[in-house]
Amino acid sequence: MKILTTEIKNNVLTSMIDLLDKNRESIIKANKKDLDLFQKEDQAMYDRLIVTDTKIDGMIQSIREVQSQEDPVNQPISSRILDNGLEITNKTAPFGTIMIIYESRPDVTIEAAVLAFKASNKILLKGGKEALHSNTILTELWHQALEENGLPKEYIQLLTMNRQETQDFLRNPTEKLDLIVPRGGERLINFVKEHANCAVLVSGRGNNFLYVDENADWEKSINVIMNAKTDKISACNALDKILINQKINNYDQKLTELYNLLSSKEVDTLVDETVKKTLTTAKPITDQAIWKEEFLAMKCCLGAVDSLTEAVEKINENSGGHSATIMTNDKGSARQFMEQVDCAAVYQNASTRFTDGGQMGVGAELAISTDKLHHRGPLGLEQLVTNKYYVFGDGQIRE
Repeated sequence: MKILTTEIKNNVLTSMIDLLDKNRESIIKANKKDLDLFQKEDQAMYDRLIVTDTKIDGMIQSIREVQSQEDPVNQPISSRILDNGLEITNKTAPFGTIMIIYESRPDVTIEAAVLAFKASNKILLKGGKEALHSNTILTELWHQALEENGLPKEYIQLLTMNRQETQDFLRNPTEKLDLIVPRGGERLINFVKEHANCAVLVSGRGNNFLYVDENADWEKSINVIMNAKTDKISACNALDKILINQKINNYDQKLTELYNLLSSKEVDTLVDETVKKTLTTAKPITDQAIWKEEFLAMKCCLGAVDSLTEAVEKINENSGGHSATIMTNDKGSARQFMEQVDCAAVYQNASTRFTDGGQMGVGAELAISTDKLHHRGPLGLEQLVTNKYYVFGDGQIRE
């Protein structure tokens, strides 16, 4: 994709905003076809599939946010003049072609495309078959917006391939791929990493932990836990695992209160051997592998630890590297936890549900990266560029 002017790119986004607003009825009608065909055994995926007027408002807002942001391309990173007279400038540059593979969420068709396009990247959208009708109409609107501004529709493409065709494409793509972002569960991520022949940026897997320290404010802890666990179970920033320090005052009483509250909200809570001694009627954890599992359901694990160090070790061994929270009034403990826990986002006294581009001030996001190269955390507009060195000389040769 050639580097377009900011004005042209923003004009395309203005067209897309108008098209989304004018075609609400058609978008919702297409989405209903997907909903009618969907087998509801996976409630989290079904929830992510739904498109409403409010969801369309969110799509429009995402485009507006990106439109208002500074163009991330050709921004200077560093500049220097060497002793030999060479002038070297390091600038941001587009990746080229980005492929995103995602399940269920039609709003990703908007957010991924607007971010890639504003950063002068071409994007290949590989949505799930469950959202085919929704993704098709949204991509058609993108093509209309591009053509209204004299641009080819190849900048934004929807790929409709089955599993075998996707595997073949990853191994032998019909065009050069510079980056692949699998946005989904562990099976999808492993599938892409196994078959891709270019850079893969891992995102989407949660399995987030919250640790209640002995110096925690219990009322705040309860509120944060319930928000993180029950606010939106289909989100990758939802809470799955809760660890309680046994030294907290009134440990048995607080453990019972938390368990009863989770049960009242229909959260299926499994407990470790130590917690089971207090909560004798609770379901026990029978397979330790469950500590590594992301639930995306009204389900959680509740465990006891003797220290902050034990909590950190358990989190680092089992979490998906997405988000983790410590509930404590001790700043030293918070600092130790936040420095030692190996996650993209670490919190003191706040819900993991804030790990989101919009909530963290990044704006629209392509995904939440749990990789350590090239970026970790929300992938917003500024993160969808790489860099390039511009070297200006006057006949210099290396001696």
